[in-house]
Amino acid sequence: MRIDVKDLSKSYGKAVALQSLDLVLESPSLIGLVGPNGAGKSTLMKLLVAQLLPTAGEVLVDGRPLRQNERYLKERLGYLPQDFGLYDELSVTRFLDYMATMKRISPVDRQKKITRCIRRAGLEGLERSRIGSLSGGQKQRVGIAQALLGSPTLLIVDEPTVGLDPEERIRFRNLFSDLSDDRIVILSTHIIDDVESICNRLIVMNGGAIRFDGRPDELVRRTRGKVAQVEGPAGTRWEVPDWAVTSRVVTPEGVRCRIVGDRLPGDGVPVEPSLEDAYLYSLHGGDDNVSR
Repeated sequence: MRIDVKDLSKSYGKAVALQSLDLVLESPSLIGLVGPNGAGKSTLMKLLVAQLLPTAGEVLVDGRPLRQNERYLKERLGYLPQDFGLYDELSVTRFLDYMATMKRISPVDRQKKITRCIRRAGLEGLERSRIGSLSGGQKQRVGIAQALLGSPTLLIVDEPTVGLDPEERIRFRNLFSDLSDDRIVILSTHIIDDVESICNRLIVMNGGAIRFDGRPDELVRRTRGKVAQVEGPAGTRWEVPDWAVTSRVVTPEGVRCRIVGDRLPGDGVPVEPSLEDAYLYSLHGGDDNVSR
């Protein structure tokens, strides 16, 4: 599958949510979509799945306009939005059966595919449980299971590991990595560790624009020389413009901060950037980090 996003914009009245985005998404790929709240990530995902219409520009799916190809897309789509609603009165199996019907999965194949998704999402033993009786993490797994129904060639998941314990997060990171072998997987998350562990492409958004699009290690490379560690007594303030604190640790001697920016304190000790440092620099750094 190939998706072309061409000069895509979305406004709500005078408020601009997305501005002139250009992207090419091709399988196989596992794409980390990151950015602060209000960056435009959710708007972009809703445009990709035809929940919203663009103000300008277009989305092409395998070379055809999405507006004319919506059914084709939805037959190949797995989607888990952050605010996905579950039917609390249904059992896990009945809910997945309902979702399989909505996705036009053949009755002949339905039970086999439901069983497979239950296994992949780690829901064995909960098949007959009412969704309303499940924990938050278990409900998240039900949402992931429904997104996997039908073996989608485009899988879009918004904050899929929220509410999961560390062991479950690792399990689903490995699952998404395996799934990306033959499809497009877009993982929208605030958890940079998830991106660093599995994504081969990173898209950083802020203010409705793309700040970076490329490999995570490339973003880290661009941030070398922009990160330093400083230490001082408790209450110390380093008055340096255009930088952000990525960590602050209280020590017996006072406080130790890790900071990122174009201009760093003179007493700072340069350190190798992490992906989290690089992500923050792409949001707050200079124009040379903006990918257009």
